[in-house]
Amino acid sequence: MSEKDSPKRSASQPPVSERTPASALPFERDVQDMERKLAELEAMSGLDIAPEVEGLRAKLRARLAETYRDLSAWDLVTVSRHPDRPVASDYIIHSVDEFHELFGDKLYGDDRAMMTGFARIGEQRFMLVAHRKGRTTKERLDCNFGCAHPEGYRKALRKMRLADKLGLPIVTLINTPGAYPGIGAEERGQAAAIAENILHMFELTVPILTIVIGEGGSGGALGIGIGDRVLICEYAYYSVITPEGCAAILWKDAARTADAAKALKLTAKPLLELGLVDGVILEPVGGAHKDREAMFKTLRETIATELAALTQRPRARLAAERREKFRHLGAIEGRFPLVGAPE
Repeated sequence: MSEKDSPKRSASQPPVSERTPASALPFERDVQDMERKLAELEAMSGLDIAPEVEGLRAKLRARLAETYRDLSAWDLVTVSRHPDRPVASDYIIHSVDEFHELFGDKLYGDDRAMMTGFARIGEQRFMLVAHRKGRTTKERLDCNFGCAHPEGYRKALRKMRLADKLGLPIVTLINTPGAYPGIGAEERGQAAAIAENILHMFELTVPILTIVIGEGGSGGALGIGIGDRVLICEYAYYSVITPEGCAAILWKDAARTADAAKALKLTAKPLLELGLVDGVILEPVGGAHKDREAMFKTLRETIATELAALTQRPRARLAAERREKFRHLGAIEGRFPLVGAPE
């Protein structure tokens, strides 16, 4: 499930010298300066500077590892939102051998924030359901930055039910700050659509693999998040609410966002320790945006490995085991003493 870190830069990632300053997170500024110097050295032709280039590469790798070794919860949230971080459409292009998109909820329309379709990796075919954030500004606006409407969740459920009829496993890729909160979405039954998805995903008799690849916010994530195996990428987050929303509700103070992120225990390590996810997918040093090619390979191998294991489980027991798994999710019995309990 994990992948060894690779210093090779993907061809799909823009050269360091072409990235805008906005692509660097606040704690990455010195790293970006080193990347620019490295790019300048690599661009010098006809000079024998190989030792200097290799030395700077080694320093860059060490600095990157040091920077990412002890990030705060809020820093990790910003990594999950990095503009260069791979999104579902990137994984479909680079990690999946075949994809045929399916559209519409047969009731209202097609929501571009939710992507569904038949997919294949090697000989394994499955139904893919994913939040679509978009890459360009126009795409992000069209997709509401990954915030799906009720028709998006109804589309997802229709396709998952189709997969159940065909006996195809389901893979869901979560990347959303939350469901779309607009008046129109509420009028069309946003809460009911998410609730129905959660309910009916417990009834599906095919394997479900869920992976949080970026943001995993609130009911918007849970609407496609009921899986037999729930995994999270190393620099992703999964939470009942965004840190900004939590700070606004608890303290009415945006300056407390970092405090909220820490309190929510929303990053991979505490989620795994609490039993809220089943595993963590390791990312390249510095996150998926630093070596997209390695991350594409990692996700591909993870999906193939996990589906191979899940499809060996008796289909007749999957729904019951999935229900039992979530009934005990986050259980605290025996973890904390009850106030006033008899000795």
